Amino acid sequence: MYEVSGVGIAAPNLIDPISGEDVGGKNSYDLTLSPALSDYRGRLIVDWGPGYRSWVQLAQNQDKEVVEIHRAASEPLFPGFSDFRERFSELAAVPSSWRVTLSAVGGIYLLINPETGKQYVGSAQGTGGFWGRWEQYVASGHGGDRRMQDIPSADYQVCVLEVASSSASIEALAKMETRWKLKLMSRKFGLNAN
Repeated sequence: MYEVSGVGIAAPNLIDPISGEDVGGKNSYDLTLSPALSDYRGRLIVDWGPGYRSWVQLAQNQDKEVVEIHRAASEPLFPGFSDFRERFSELAAVPSSWRVTLSAVGGIYLLINPETGKQYVGSAQGTGGFWGRWEQYVASGHGGDRRMQDIPSADYQVCVLEVASSSASIEALAKMETRWKLKLMSRKFGLNAN
């Protein structure tokens, strides 16, 4: 739980890392970790309801159900890149150590629409790796991908197809991505327009 310790104005040309929008001139909040529930850090599981994506939850507006309290703080082990798969709606609940792991590397990922089975092959590169790219999809519903913009937002399942070397160039990633698009025929039968 965090407390707002101050409010200021965001610096000009500050880009929101999730939406990609310029937030310069908007409110900027100084957040500090609250000691109020520090004994429960890493142990308390709360059902946030449909507002789980919201960066702020106001307790006075709606009670939140405590689902579980663990005796000790622990996180499940990362399953590995080849076994990782989650729905967009579940990414917010992924353990923080998994987020760090998924942010540290890039490569090729697969999105699957659970209702239609249509697939999208994409690449994650640069700052934020896989995690940063997936946050863009969660924020927008389509990540800027043309065919995905034309269909209703879906709770895609996301998984890693291939991890790229940290020295992989943009060209090497593009070749890896193209290879997977051809293997899965995601241009002809899926959601890839390019």
